[in-house]
Amino acid sequence: MTDLGTSPRRGRRVRPRPVRRSSASTAGGPTPGLARRRRGGQTLVEFALVFPLFILLVMSVIEFAFAFNANLAIAFASRDGALVAAEAGDAINSDCAIIQAVLNDVGAPADRNQITSIEIYWSDQNGNLKAAGASNVWNNSGTSAECGTASGIFVPFSRATNGYDEASRCNVVAGCGGTHVPSVDTIGIRVNYQYTWKTPIRGLVGLAGNGPAWSGTGWNFARSNAMRMEPVL
Repeated sequence: MTDLGTSPRRGRRVRPRPVRRSSASTAGGPTPGLARRRRGGQTLVEFALVFPLFILLVMSVIEFAFAFNANLAIAFASRDGALVAAEAGDAINSDCAIIQAVLNDVGAPADRNQITSIEIYWSDQNGNLKAAGASNVWNNSGTSAECGTASGIFVPFSRATNGYDEASRCNVVAGCGGTHVPSVDTIGIRVNYQYTWKTPIRGLVGLAGNGPAWSGTGWNFARSNAMRMEPVL
């Protein structure tokens, strides 16, 4: 006999319903998709902060390389010019040969057109000007013309001062009297170069520049060398 007060389902195991978890979180943390989106946003922010610094560093290296090359070029050109000057002595049109030698030594990536002036001067043993005004200054005129007297050398430089005339230079081993004693002169060559920016770094770092070493368009470089004239008996 079946007890009417007893449920026919008595004795069967009832399975609990699964608990639905919110899609907004799992175990109290963000979902994998949300975490990936957050990591992607963090990467973009870090990239935006680092990228300008990286570009600035790259352009600084490039600018330094160009400037360093120009500096080395005019240093070598002044040395080569001093060698030509020492060999030329008091020969006519020797300044023209010196200028041509300087121009031939300045090549790409440096620009010979940015040589602003070349100074040929009477030097002491330390490479400094020996007497006030004893120098020939040749300025870049931008127009090529024959240099000196029937020299056949065409350069874009014109003589601004003539304080150390070619004929007054002493290359005699016993000296030439007056202040040109006791022996031959030491002649110096100074090359002045206007370096201009090759990259936009000036605009990025706001270099306005002050004084002759810094300018709004670049740097002014000057390099000099001096050599003792080759003596003649």
